Amino acid sequence: MKRIYFYLAAVLIACTAQNSYAQNLKVPQLSSTQTITQELGLGQIDLTYSRPNVRGRKIFGGLEPYGTVWRTGANAATIIKFSDDVTINGNKVPAGEYGFFSIPGKDEWTVILNKTAHQWGAYTYKQAEDFLRFKVKTITHSEPTETMTIQFNNVDQTKCELEVKWENISFSFPISTEVDSKIMANIDEIMNHDKKPYFEAAMYYYENNKDLKKALEWISDAEKMSPNAPFYKLWKARIQLKMGDKSSALATAQQGVKLAKDQKDDEYQRLNQAVVDQAK
Repeated sequence: MKRIYFYLAAVLIACTAQNSYAQNLKVPQLSSTQTITQELGLGQIDLTYSRPNVRGRKIFGGLEPYGTVWRTGANAATIIKFSDDVTINGNKVPAGEYGFFSIPGKDEWTVILNKTAHQWGAYTYKQAEDFLRFKVKTITHSEPTETMTIQFNNVDQTKCELEVKWENISFSFPISTEVDSKIMANIDEIMNHDKKPYFEAAMYYYENNKDLKKALEWISDAEKMSPNAPFYKLWKARIQLKMGDKSSALATAQQGVKLAKDQKDDEYQRLNQAVVDQAK
């Protein structure tokens, strides 16, 4: 009986030790996880996915069959999160988290945003939970992409393209957000405060083709606070040039060149000189 107790105790100790070692064992994932963040408008997009490798396999039409819902990555389903409302491929999408699935096809794929963001693979995927589906055309490449890659391309202040590349195919779709009404309302509200963002407001008006007379007024107010700053001269000259007032732009930019030269600021000397050349 003692031998039996001793044997059982030894087995229990061995199992406990084995479980302890197993819990502490870490090995690299075959498909590494990546999170990418892209600023867009006044918010951002966060995307988390696992990146499988081709490793000599036939992927689309093979490992990932045509016509079958795919997690758009490996391991857990790919998650995309929008901090603000966006428009995707012409469709309004509220801020929030979504599962990013797709259905591969020979020439055309279906892109899916599913309301259940956190799920393993596509095993519990339910089409009834889809928020959005749309079709995209694929591009075939002669050079393969070994590691699956999702990236943001052609990014500006309010729009970008999300691209998916793996094996010999890629597809992309546009994402945009509306911020102009928010910014204009914010400018109107802040301009009633004591500390007025003259420079930032002037820049927004200049870059977005708003009231240039108002932009000139604001940049002139900003200039009064730092009359020897060559960058205020630069932007004032650019606004004047955009208004078609070449003589004023020339005079302002020449002042900027002189100030920058006196301050040994090569960058703003060059930038102001460029406006001088344009105005001439």
